[in-house]
Amino acid sequence: MNRALLNWLRTNHPDVTVVMASKYLTKREAFEPFIEAGILDYGENRAEALLEKKAWFHDRPLRWHYIGTLQTKKVRKVIQEIDVLHALDRLKLAKAIESHREGVLPCYVQVNISNEPQKHGLAPGETYDFVKQVADFKHLKIVGLMGMAADTDDLKVIREQFETLRTLRDTLCVDYPDVKGLSMGMTQDYHIALELGTTVLRLGRILLAGDSYGTKR
Repeated sequence: MNRALLNWLRTNHPDVTVVMASKYLTKREAFEPFIEAGILDYGENRAEALLEKKAWFHDRPLRWHYIGTLQTKKVRKVIQEIDVLHALDRLKLAKAIESHREGVLPCYVQVNISNEPQKHGLAPGETYDFVKQVADFKHLKIVGLMGMAADTDDLKVIREQFETLRTLRDTLCVDYPDVKGLSMGMTQDYHIALELGTTVLRLGRILLAGDSYGTKR
C-alpha cells in the first residue's frame, strides 16, 4: 500500500477527499489495510459489486460513491445504498433518482470534457441548462462537476480539459453556489487535477503501488 502518497496528500492537500476505486479490492480482507490507513471513501462502478461490498462493512462508517454510469433500470436497486453519485449525466436518470431516493443524494454532474464519443457525460455547453432543470428536485443535490481527461501523455491537453471543467464550475457557482465541488483526477493525472483545484480524487492503482510511488514528479 502506498502510505507515503496518502501521507503526502494529507499534508499538502488536507481538504481533498480521496475516493479509492474499490474494483481493485475483490475480497473483504483486501479493504482492511486501507481502512486502517484512514480511507473511508470507496468508489464502485457496478451496482451489484457495490451492494456486495457494502454488505461486508454494514457496521463500519464507510462512504460509498457510485463512480460509473448508472443505468436507469438499476436505480431502484442501488440508490438507497450510495452516499454520493459522481455520474449524473441525463435528465432521465435524475428523474428516476427523484422518484426512488429517500432523503437527499449529493450528485456530481458528469461532463464530457474530452469530447470523446465513447465517454458518457454532458457537453460543456449543455451543463448549465441541465443544472437549472434539476435545481428544484427534492431528492438530489448538485454539489459539483465530474470529468475525466483524455487518456494521453500530452499534459497540455489534460490541463486544458481540467481547466474547462473548473471554468464551467466557476460559472455555475455564480447562480448555483452549492455547485462548488470538482471530482477530477485519477492515477494518471491527479497531480494536474490538484494544481487546478480538484476537491475529490478518484484513485485506484496508485494506492496499490509500492510505498512512495507517485509522490514526486
